[in-house]
Formats: sequence, structure tokens, C-alpha cells
Amino acid sequence: MRINERRSLWRRMRPYLAVFDPSLTLIILLLMGTGLVTLYSAGIGIPGKVEDQLRNICMSFLVMWMVANVSPQLMMRVAVPVYAVAVTLLVAVALFGTVKLGARRWLHIGFDIQPSEFMKIAMPLMLAWYFQHNAGSLRWQSFLVAGVLLAVPIGLIARQPDLGTAMLVGAAGFYVIFLAGLSWKMLLGSFITFLASLPVIWPRLHDFQRQRVLTFIDPLQDPLGRGFHIIQSTIAVGSGGLTGKGWTNGTQAHLEFIPERTTDFIFAVFSEEFGLVGNLVLLLLYLLLIGRGLMIAANAPNFFSRLLAGAITMVYFTYAFVNMGMVSGILPVVGVPLPFMSYGGTALLTLGLNAGILMSIQRHRKLVQT
Repeated sequence: MRINERRSLWRRMRPYLAVFDPSLTLIILLLMGTGLVTLYSAGIGIPGKVEDQLRNICMSFLVMWMVANVSPQLMMRVAVPVYAVAVTLLVAVALFGTVKLGARRWLHIGFDIQPSEFMKIAMPLMLAWYFQHNAGSLRWQSFLVAGVLLAVPIGLIARQPDLGTAMLVGAAGFYVIFLAGLSWKMLLGSFITFLASLPVIWPRLHDFQRQRVLTFIDPLQDPLGRGFHIIQSTIAVGSGGLTGKGWTNGTQAHLEFIPERTTDFIFAVFSEEFGLVGNLVLLLLYLLLIGRGLMIAANAPNFFSRLLAGAITMVYFTYAFVNMGMVSGILPVVGVPLPFMSYGGTALLTLGLNAGILMSIQRHRKLVQT
């Protein structure tokens, strides 16, 4: 009787679980599990971190499941309103936003929200919709319009200032534009224009932003101040050696030399405790995540879905590459979490939402008209 009850329960649950792509779900679960193991070690002496992250993971999977049930057609229909609302909220932040720690990034509506997080989703949706509706007549002017659609929110976010989020939004938009067929000539021209504009951009940066770049170039100029983050994280990565010091045995983390060790610098904790072997396994998981996402993009039935899935997948790559790069000292320090591993609710919900979009595109690939 119990076996029959279990089978009956499974039959009732199966339609709800079918929305999850098995391969993608398994990879995400492995990354989250690795993150929880590392977080437990990094959070020793900080009560409640693992419990809070478990709640964040449950919320992330709930969001993932909800979005996976939304068809790509509906996403296409709401792309323009979502983008318009997100830009409006960014303008509202610039005019009426709440200032915390010298940055105007939040909007108080009974509680604080950070509208720039919405733009991480709104931007690829909007540009994918734009190129879908102009697929038959793409010219250089089309890419110029797309550049304007991308530049407006990036400018508003950078002004807050929040260069980390501006970079992620810019990356999400750039991937859509590139995958839509941006020519290498236009790409090279844009890069040359960017380099030529650096003398104009540099004086307009905030002092702390300029210091981040200078510290990245030479962290030893202020080893106990601005260079402390990079120096200590690179020491932790290097001290892990081939196989690491063992779980919960990392000295850099437990002696509190690694700053933000449960969030942006959790990779330093992982590297010290699991070494090069652990890092290679982690890199393999991210490669599998990116590979599965690109496979979903390749099998997507229309231009909108292909662009959206491809951009979301490459955003995962950007998160991982930038985080590992800044912890290893090859990139400047910016506020970018390690996907599915760093502690934090908002970032995990955003990543779960992106995964839900990929699962929706995979699930509805035979239902969307080309």
C-alpha cells in the first residue's frame, strides 16, 4: 500500500517537476551544494548563514519553477513594458533614491528595492524583442538603436554609482547585440572609440573608482588599505596548493584575512581549502553550465529565444569569469558574486530567474512558432 501511495504521489508531482531541465538542474544543484559546503566553512563564527542560504535556495527554485512555466511568447509580449518600467524606476532612483554608504541605488516604497537588479533581466528581454521584430531588415542603424537602448540604463546605473551592476547589464545587452549579428568591423570600431574616450571618462570617475583601477595595477602601493582585498585573496588562492588545506582548515578565512568571505570572495575560501584540483572541478561545473545553456540556445525555435538563451548563458560566464578574476588578482575588485555559490538572496533569485528562462525555452521549443 505504501508503495502504491508513493507511486501515486510521484504521478501527481511529475507534471510539476517536468518543467525542470534535468541536466541544467543537476549542474545548478551541484554548484549550490558546493557553495553550501564552502559557506559553512567560511561562515564559522557567523551564525545563521547556512540556514539563510538554504531559504534563499528554496526561493530561487520557486522562482525558477514559476518562470519555467511562462512561455517565451508571453516573455516576448512583456519585454517592452518590463524595460520601460525598469528605466522609469532607474530615473526615479536618480531623482528620489535613498542614499546608503555614499551611493544612490535604492528606492523606498514602504521597503527598499534596487531597480538596477531588474535591468539584468529587462535588458536582454528588450534587445531580444527588438532584434526579433527587425530580424528581416537588420542594418547598421539597427545596431545603433540597440546601442542607445543599452546605453541609457547603463548610464543611469553607473551614475548611482554602481559599476559592477552596470558592467553586468552592459554584458547582458552586448551579448544579445553580438549574437544578433554585430559585425567585427563595428565591434572593432566600438572598441577603438571606447579607448579614445578613456581620457574623457577617467576624470569623470569617482575617486574610489579610480583608486580601484590603480590598486588593481599595483596593490602593493597600499597593502593595508585599498590593496588589502586583492593581496589577501591571492595569498589564499596560492596557499591552497594542489589539493588544498582541507575543508574548514583554511587559515586565511578563519583568521579573518579574507574580506567578504561568504559573498564576493567565497572563491578564495574554496581555493584555499580544496586547491587546484577543487578549482578544476569547479571550472568543469561552470563549463557544463555554459555548455548546457548554449545547447538550449542552439535548439531554440526562433530568433528571440536564441538571443535570450545565448545572452543569459554568457551572463553566467561573465559572473564566473569576473568573480574568479578579481579574487585571483587579474581583474579589478567589483561587486560580482560567484554564481550559485556566493551567499545572498537577491543575486540567487536573479540567477534562478535566468535559469527558469532557459528551462522555459527548452520546454516550449516545440510549441513556439518559428
